[in-house]
Amino acid sequence: MRDELLGLPAKDEDFVVPGVGLDELRDLLAPHGKVEELEVAGRVVGVRLHPRDAAVRAAAPSGIELAPPRREQSTGPGRHDFEIVADASLSIEDDMRRRDFTVNAIARRLTTGEIVDPFDGERDLRDGVLRTVTPRSFQEDPLRLVRGLRFVAQLGLEPDGGTLRQMRQEASSIRRVSGERIGGGLGADGMGELSKLLLGAQPERALRLARDTGVLVELFPEFAPAVGYDLGTARQPLPLEEHVFAVVQNAADAGASLAVRLAALLHDLGKPEADRNGADHAELGAAIARDVLGRLRYPTRLRSHVTRLVRAHAFGLEEVDELFARRFLRAHGEELARDLVAHKRADLGSKNVGAEELAGVERLGALVESERASPYRLGDLAVDGGDLITAGFAPGPELGRVLSLLLDAVVEDPERNTIALLLERAARELA
Repeated sequence: MRDELLGLPAKDEDFVVPGVGLDELRDLLAPHGKVEELEVAGRVVGVRLHPRDAAVRAAAPSGIELAPPRREQSTGPGRHDFEIVADASLSIEDDMRRRDFTVNAIARRLTTGEIVDPFDGERDLRDGVLRTVTPRSFQEDPLRLVRGLRFVAQLGLEPDGGTLRQMRQEASSIRRVSGERIGGGLGADGMGELSKLLLGAQPERALRLARDTGVLVELFPEFAPAVGYDLGTARQPLPLEEHVFAVVQNAADAGASLAVRLAALLHDLGKPEADRNGADHAELGAAIARDVLGRLRYPTRLRSHVTRLVRAHAFGLEEVDELFARRFLRAHGEELARDLVAHKRADLGSKNVGAEELAGVERLGALVESERASPYRLGDLAVDGGDLITAGFAPGPELGRVLSLLLDAVVEDPERNTIALLLERAARELA
């Protein structure tokens, strides 16, 4: 209902079916398609129907989620000792009482079209307010801390005073949430709450709020040295975390990929240590990025790509020409080269830099695109390993070294990419 009221396309729809138990619901749906169980905290609370009807299946490719109303049941004396239990006897209003935020506690009765809004979520949505349904909302599920921040980034909502107090009080509880739920994602869309936050329109607002409530450092202890850290230069006048937030926002404004936004978030976290011991801040940042993304269970390929982005982000723009662009493509490949340019734009946009440097990154972006037609990969060479073996090379590391040497020569001068010239150059290595 939230997205419908905002005039946004709904990414998914959940259906609550009062008066029907789990077994009965499963039996009623079985003739209409494949029925899977839905679990929350290891307990079955509903089902997902994959419709047999092709038209319905096309409209809901991830399936349709249906569940009886649910209630909380105490399992002990502690504030975290409870479980969520399906209960067919509950009303829809009772079911909504366990929801996270009022803007998510809105439903429409399919029989009448009536909007059910027991906590004034529609008013909060209209006023741009983020408000928890109960004072225990973050205690019940600490992931809601990041989800609330995500709604700040995606929907521009602002927490009310009570919600802000709860966020500060419960910030440390985010450490109990699994990495998959925060980062890598367990849902049908494969994205956790942090990814959705970063892909929102206003991640800078959300990250600043995360800092001010204590959630940021609880989520990323690696951010602690960056908060309030004075970079001490006219080029970078902002405290380090504010610079990072601005780079993330610039990346969002440019519509950059998730990989670029993750790199923006993590790229300079090695600076405080690098300033103390003279190490390479990009190398330290890459190690931090690898650890953070691993802890949050991001997919291996994305984790590797972001780590490489952070490691390579501090390149200069002093002499950007066609040769620079070909060397850049040779070193990084097309995907990483493009993302490095996107990151550099976002990074420079948060610094005091001259027009020449800004023009340099734009020139590099254009040249990366135009020089893609030039040879910069081993597969672009006019010869391959088989040609060199025919010419007298033995399979093995030496063969790879010579092919790499030939590629370097061709990157320097694409006119050299002919069979005759490359075999002649290889022969000198064989002699």
